[in-house]
Amino acid sequence: MTAYIAKRLLALIPVLFGLTLIVFLIMALIPGDPARAILGAYATPENLERLNRQLGLDRSMPEQYLIWLGNLLQGDLGRSYSLNRPVIDEVMERFSATLILAGTALVICSVLGLLAGIISAVRQFGWTDRIVTFFVLIGISTPSFFLGLLLILLFAVQLRWFPASGMYAIYGGGDLPDLIRHLVLPSLTLAAVATGVIARLTRTAMLEVLRQDYIRTARAKGLTERKVIYRHAFKAALVSVIPVIGIQAGFVLGGAVYIETVFQWPGIGAMLVNAISTRDILLVQGGVLVVAASYVLFNLAADVVQSILDPRLRR
Repeated sequence: MTAYIAKRLLALIPVLFGLTLIVFLIMALIPGDPARAILGAYATPENLERLNRQLGLDRSMPEQYLIWLGNLLQGDLGRSYSLNRPVIDEVMERFSATLILAGTALVICSVLGLLAGIISAVRQFGWTDRIVTFFVLIGISTPSFFLGLLLILLFAVQLRWFPASGMYAIYGGGDLPDLIRHLVLPSLTLAAVATGVIARLTRTAMLEVLRQDYIRTARAKGLTERKVIYRHAFKAALVSVIPVIGIQAGFVLGGAVYIETVFQWPGIGAMLVNAISTRDILLVQGGVLVVAASYVLFNLAADVVQSILDPRLRR
């Protein structure tokens, strides 16, 4: 198992290197002058030249990339000129808030998706299956930002059960119950699409497993239906579903960008929106790189869990 994990980690090196190149090129090819965005439309040519020299933008693109990559390998993502603080500090501070939101959404979509898929497969073609399929299709089809606005209108404005925005209350908040109240609406919104995807694929995997000969043998031995479903069928189906959960983890993390904007959640998504509007290149590069690397690591974790459940995959 250790050799398998080490082999997968080594395979990540060219992937991460490619990520750094893609992130740098995307930001470098965006039209516009960062120096003019910082200094304003009435900046003098002398000030623009001086700032470009300070930011290293007067160098060629390969030189800029090599300098940025060298600093990155030393743990230095540069300094945000819009916030006047190290990029790594700002990204890590914001990323912790995003992990709270995305982690909660991932737990919700995994639990609800697996349960809905199992129930739908066991009750195939019944009313339960139709109801679950109906809600799954609604969850997949509804844009997350629109669903978020609907939840705010219903539960925050009309019923006033939950706050509409923020991570903590402005006055008198800051404790765990306050965090949970602010977390309910954005996490449910973020989990909606992923729940539907996991539920549909769980249903498909369960139906395939339930038709296998060893399931009929387990029933013939007199095992209860609950044991057949959860001890035999679900364990086999989970091997196929785990990679999907890993992919949805990346989707949830990336989807936090616009959900954080809707709910004013102080995470890395809201930070990226502000950084793009101010043309803070180093801050955008650092944020996108952290999100992309996290997506790669989530998929690696899913592959490792899948190989634990099915040792044949290690070969």
